[in-house]
Amino acid sequence: MNRTEQLGWIGQSVWLDNITRDLLDSGRLERYISKLSVTGLTSNPSIYDKAIGGSADYDEAIKRLAASGASTESIFFELALDDLRRAADLFLPVHRRTNGVDGFVSLEVSPLLANDAATTASEAVRLYGLAGRPNFFIKIPGTTAGLKAIEETIFAGVPVNVTLLFSTDQYLAAAEAYTRAIERRVEAGLDPYVASVASVFVSRWDGPLAGDLPPDLHLKLGIAVSHKTYGAYRALLQSDRWQRLLNAGARPQRLLWASTGTKDKKASDVLYVEALAAPLTVNTMPEETLLAFADHGSVAPSIVPGPEITEGTLVAGVNSQNEELLAQFKSVGVDIDDLGRRLQEQGVEAFATAWKSLLTRIEETAAAPVAR
Repeated sequence: MNRTEQLGWIGQSVWLDNITRDLLDSGRLERYISKLSVTGLTSNPSIYDKAIGGSADYDEAIKRLAASGASTESIFFELALDDLRRAADLFLPVHRRTNGVDGFVSLEVSPLLANDAATTASEAVRLYGLAGRPNFFIKIPGTTAGLKAIEETIFAGVPVNVTLLFSTDQYLAAAEAYTRAIERRVEAGLDPYVASVASVFVSRWDGPLAGDLPPDLHLKLGIAVSHKTYGAYRALLQSDRWQRLLNAGARPQRLLWASTGTKDKKASDVLYVEALAAPLTVNTMPEETLLAFADHGSVAPSIVPGPEITEGTLVAGVNSQNEELLAQFKSVGVDIDDLGRRLQEQGVEAFATAWKSLLTRIEETAAAPVAR
């Protein structure tokens, strides 16, 4: 059993946080599925901005679609849907084997809609219909407006990847939106299982604090917040509210660790993967992190959720050692709640910037003369 298989054995799904046409055409994704136990895939505007800007693989299709009169945004979604349908088909055996729990790919709605709940929800339904695959997640950011869209999209039966979550409170707000939607489906006599993941971003916590912390706290905040969030997640699943939904045939929204590549080149390149091994979770990894972990990662369940607790005290499920670590950050002046809010705002802005860059690339490619 190799290292990535061992993550699956303890109950964590390994996903790839990347998509390019070359990844598909070269057969690399198929090899990752068969050799490294990859069971899903995520994409975002930044990934596609790099994919389209970094190769000529999309040029012919862009020119053809532009010549047909398609809008720039429509061209992008056509390109992305073509890639992601191919990837989704590769993951269909996993999706079937796990009864619809695993084997998903993800496509994000336009980040420019982050503050427009109604349009986000309708766009999510439209894109899921265009995808034409059961194992498609539509990504919606967990902003205030996004939470409203998430509830309505889940209630409509569309699988959702809730993105850009950072703090435990942000995760719980996303989980509440999902739970309300499932409760509404149960009350309406609809299928109570609509797949979802809540994507908690990890490494971005540590970037703003680099160089400003005592050495013994370096690169520990993202992990500590994630451990606290895992405690809240496990507590929610133990609550009477979710036990009732499980009895009605629902399945929980899974917790997904995102942004798990190590940005500090002096640190272990598998730091966040090793620190977040836990059952009933997903870890979506950049390609280089996946390969690094497969080569030299160490596998052991690393999160202690803490004692069993009752409904109403959900965040108390984290272990006391982790609570002490978070207290140390507060003692040196880190306002964790404020930083979490700022990270989410910055994430929305970064994806919007990548989206605009992506559309500009498509326009420039469409207008460029054909190479002779």
